[in-house]
Amino acid sequence: MLHRSRSVRAVLPAALLLIGALAVADSAPAQTPKESLYERLGGVYPIAVVVDEFIDRLLVDDLLNANPAIAAARARVPAPGLKFHVTTMVCQATGGPCAYTGRSMKEAHAHLNINAAEWQEMLRVFRAVLTSFNVPEKEQGELVAIVESTRADIVMREERQLQPR
Repeated sequence: MLHRSRSVRAVLPAALLLIGALAVADSAPAQTPKESLYERLGGVYPIAVVVDEFIDRLLVDDLLNANPAIAAARARVPAPGLKFHVTTMVCQATGGPCAYTGRSMKEAHAHLNINAAEWQEMLRVFRAVLTSFNVPEKEQGELVAIVESTRADIVMREERQLQPR
């Protein structure tokens, strides 16, 4: 198992599986350039460590694997390749030098029939991983916003709430 430092300034994704949108950095005065989210997270190595843990947790999540399409995709797609793509997406989306070259979020997830409950479970796991690595609250908020920006392309069906009779 990978040894990890709890003080790593790292982040994730979004799986997600889920991060395609680019983060837009706030403009700052020319004499005091603002650090990108990528820089505040510590760069690609801490991002890769967090993505590794995030994907490992998603792969064994009972709620997510109850969806037959997700379970089939997990069996078909090698975890190291998925981790690479998610790391590249997060790197790019946070202002880093990486260039994501995979499929769009809509194309990559269309066949998975992901519902709102599965989306919320992924976010729960994402937040737990960020917290376990002591990612500061501000950076966690920015990362969750990036992930949330992909929801419309990933969630294919909303669960209907049962109406009381």
